[in-house]
Amino acid sequence: MSSEPPRQRLPFEPIANRKKTPKKPAEPLENPVNEDKQPPAPKTGGKQSQSIPEVVSKRMISRIALFCGVPTLLGISTFFVSYLIVSKGLFDLPNTAVLLVSMGCFGLGVLGLSYGVLSASWDEEVSGSSIGWEEFNTNFGRMREAWRGAKPKS
Repeated sequence: MSSEPPRQRLPFEPIANRKKTPKKPAEPLENPVNEDKQPPAPKTGGKQSQSIPEVVSKRMISRIALFCGVPTLLGISTFFVSYLIVSKGLFDLPNTAVLLVSMGCFGLGVLGLSYGVLSASWDEEVSGSSIGWEEFNTNFGRMREAWRGAKPKS
């Protein structure tokens, strides 16, 4: 179909062709009142391989702080600046203007949250660019592939 070479799967990326195992019926308890038995410890071997590496998560957090934090702080400061303008009598500021500017800044903060995660390089060895547009395109493409693969085929 496409002439692109197969890409390498990331360590925390789920395997696409995994078959679901049917659920086993619950076994009846022998002695439900017996509290001496400890529940079995959960198996953690499989979850560790699917967790996000520490380097990648720190990279995502720093990008979220930048792309989400700055617009959010601007949205909060809108209220203080508009209060100072109105209280000093510099000029009359309509309430709807303050509302729209603050909502716009908070909306950019929400978009920055998603962009901060998707613009970070998900590869441990590659730090990525400062803006992260190429990484965003790559990671958004991976998300679209996962969405299409998760759709039930009718």
